[in-house]
Amino acid sequence: MSVSRRTVLATAAGAAAMGATAAPAAAADVTAGRPPVPTLRTFRAAADYAVDKLRAVAPTVTAFPVGTKFEKWVYSQNGDWVGGFWPGTLWMAWLHSEDDAFRTWALASAEKLAPRQYDTGTHDLGFLFYPSWVTAWRLTGDAKWRAGALRAADSLIQRYNPRGRFIRAWGALNDERNAGRVIIDTMMNLDLLAFASGATGDEKYLDIAVEHTKTARRVFPRPDGSTPHVYDFDPVSGAEIGPNTVQGYSPTSCWSRGQAWGLYGFTTMYRRTGDREFLATARRLADFAVGALTPDHVPVWDYGAPQQPYDIKDASAGAITACGLLDLAAATGRPAYREVALRLLTALAETCLTRNSTRADAVVARCTRNRPSEDGVEISLPYADYYLLEGILRVLRPKDVDRAIDLSTV
Repeated sequence: MSVSRRTVLATAAGAAAMGATAAPAAAADVTAGRPPVPTLRTFRAAADYAVDKLRAVAPTVTAFPVGTKFEKWVYSQNGDWVGGFWPGTLWMAWLHSEDDAFRTWALASAEKLAPRQYDTGTHDLGFLFYPSWVTAWRLTGDAKWRAGALRAADSLIQRYNPRGRFIRAWGALNDERNAGRVIIDTMMNLDLLAFASGATGDEKYLDIAVEHTKTARRVFPRPDGSTPHVYDFDPVSGAEIGPNTVQGYSPTSCWSRGQAWGLYGFTTMYRRTGDREFLATARRLADFAVGALTPDHVPVWDYGAPQQPYDIKDASAGAITACGLLDLAAATGRPAYREVALRLLTALAETCLTRNSTRADAVVARCTRNRPSEDGVEISLPYADYYLLEGILRVLRPKDVDRAIDLSTV
């Protein structure tokens, strides 16, 4: 059965300070139901494994990984919604290894996203362009990456509905289907708009991001801090209709990856604005997610599905949650959030890597893409690899991660 937030935080707070000479966590401790013990050695070994895997696989990658089938990457030519994560992962590998081959591969991969700058048919332009083009700009100083990211931000703000004060998730601008549909994932696309305002001095981008965040803060969190995947509005009047779901178990459950997007996204928007209400919302979402964790610290795919806590896992939700908690710990000064994040990363490093497979293309296994559609259950996903490395490098090389993605607070 799931443990309470108080139990998890108390256990985390009692962990000894991490040191390079500490013994690595034993997999037996994790499988026996005891919380994993974080060590720097575990994190370095996981990052080294990821770099070695990426160095072996990257020369064979000619498009954008979207998931695995029989442990091999399946590709999208245009990047779908995940195209930014492959170049982003290569950037993280470059930061850790200082091997310029990763820099070359990251730039070449990002270049293939160029046509998507003008794509007004998706809200996922932050996912596409922040870890790829914004990071390329920050790490190289080449103005073409800045210009492309700004064009992507211009495309994204066209999806803003001023009546409901939200950015619509899905569908072409002239497609009435889904015109009033908002999803929690969009919180992670807003940092592209914050970047655009910072880069240009034009507040219109951040203003839209703030209005969307205020709307999301009003409609998504439930009293217990959980969230639905979807919230529907009347696109003409902007009136609220109610919660729904596509990737969660039900409109009343809590899809774990969506909860992670919300936690991380609200924390980011606090860092970009200083709005304490955004920080309070991030903490509510974090406290629910922490309280829903099982002792093995690998999230189930939906915290409210009937078979939880013994249901299918989603390691990608764990990696995203860990990054969000590290961000939140820095924003609040509360070490308990960081300690839970370290346990999440340790659990992924000890029990979810593809070390036992000679044919696996990815770094992280045990991911679930869309359980209700039975699409991608127990596979690897590109964003799991990206956020695992981001999280580990936030611990090992925080200044380098800051250089890549900007961890500053206003």
